[in-house]
Amino acid sequence: MILQDDILRAARGHHDAFVRIIKACEPSMYRLAKSYLKSDSEIADALQETILKAFQSINTLREPQYFKTWLLRILINECNRMLKHRSQVIPIADMSDRGSYSHDPQHNGLNEAVQALEEELRIVVTLFYLEDLPLKEIASLLDFPEGTIKSRLFRAREKLSRYLRQERSMTNE
Repeated sequence: MILQDDILRAARGHHDAFVRIIKACEPSMYRLAKSYLKSDSEIADALQETILKAFQSINTLREPQYFKTWLLRILINECNRMLKHRSQVIPIADMSDRGSYSHDPQHNGLNEAVQALEEELRIVVTLFYLEDLPLKEIASLLDFPEGTIKSRLFRAREKLSRYLRQERSMTNE
């Protein structure tokens, strides 16, 4: 849980407060980066760059109550930058480096289904269901109208439902 006091202290240069708020945001940051990037090394690079940029510019944060949204926006920009500059060659080692959100076998099917979605749908699902952000905040974060976010979420639900029904029917055969 992020405390407003820690955000204010971090903005004034208190290093320990900054570390506490980043630690609180790490799972959210990882899940969001995972929806953009595939390899753990790319995700680690994106997180490291995001934390550095946030640390360097936290004093510019105007509204502390939106710290997490601000931080996730920095992460999205960093992931997009990495995707734009990434070479087209995918090392063989990275192809097998596809961890899942959970080691619980019950959730692996759902994680596979989410990972199978196109990027624009996967990101919306991650922000809405895993990060529990409201539609309005997701729309602001991704710079799209709220209606676009709603339609992407609707399409994602349909695709997830089809995928999971298909998986279920294949395991029942």
